[in-house]
Amino acid sequence: MSGIILQVENLVKRYGLFTAVDGVSFAVPKGKVVGLLGPNGAGKTTTIQMLLGVTLSDGGTVKYFGKDFAKNRQYCLQRINFSSSFNTLQGRISVWENLLVFAYLYSLKKPKDKILELSDYFEITHLLSQRFWDLSAGQKTRVNLVKSLLNDPDIILMDEPTASLDPDIADKTISLIEKLKESRELSLLYTSHDMAEVTRVCDEVIFLNRGKIIAHDTPLGLTKRISNATLKITFDGPKSLVEDFLKKRNLCFSFHDPHVVNIDTEEKLIPETIFGFSQLPILITDIEIKKPTLEDFFLQTARGSLDVAN
Repeated sequence: MSGIILQVENLVKRYGLFTAVDGVSFAVPKGKVVGLLGPNGAGKTTTIQMLLGVTLSDGGTVKYFGKDFAKNRQYCLQRINFSSSFNTLQGRISVWENLLVFAYLYSLKKPKDKILELSDYFEITHLLSQRFWDLSAGQKTRVNLVKSLLNDPDIILMDEPTASLDPDIADKTISLIEKLKESRELSLLYTSHDMAEVTRVCDEVIFLNRGKIIAHDTPLGLTKRISNATLKITFDGPKSLVEDFLKKRNLCFSFHDPHVVNIDTEEKLIPETIFGFSQLPILITDIEIKKPTLEDFFLQTARGSLDVAN
């Protein structure tokens, strides 16, 4: 267990007769980024709130660094942190004052230096004197990111950390995560609705729906559960020849124009289909293959059109 930063076992949260989190179990290893995904209402935020001690669970255990969170709360909170685009700090005081309070809570030796270093990276130095509630959504997100890194945590729980950020700052955020993961083996539990971002940063992905884990795999492993792919072929020749060829093979297809056809097929049948095309008396001018993505998995699972049984 020495390589496990966070261990969650049979976590349960009920609100009356409604079970928001139903027996969730998973682990976050040292130096790994684990994505926690699912549609709205799946139980992601409730799970994170229990992992932070903001909400009390109705069952199960949470351990950080091998220690029971409920019994070692202060020790654990000194070594973890949290960032969310939806989290709010004290609005009536300045950004600087907000960050300084947290720096003292974390007992930083050089709090001002740390605040200035991170503020410079996330380009909020000019905002330090402003009141928090006067900031835009994106600016508040950046302040929260600075706050989450003040104590050099071993693990950060990030809930939609790049929402409201412009593409440049969002990319800088992901780049910093990648750098910290490599340089000091930072662990993260990461929620996001940006599937390209999740694919880039996450080592593993947990998919929640209706409070239960319905899939747990690598991003690539989850996309491989979708067998279909789209083959787009641009050609010069009679459209009727292509139509006859595809109909004989019972393939699902559509034409964008008389010389561009989209074919929905199993990924393993693509080479055979391309070879068949090459035997026709037409000239193939372009081939494009669109393989399944994590977004495809998310959408199909959320809509109930994909069997995700392990």
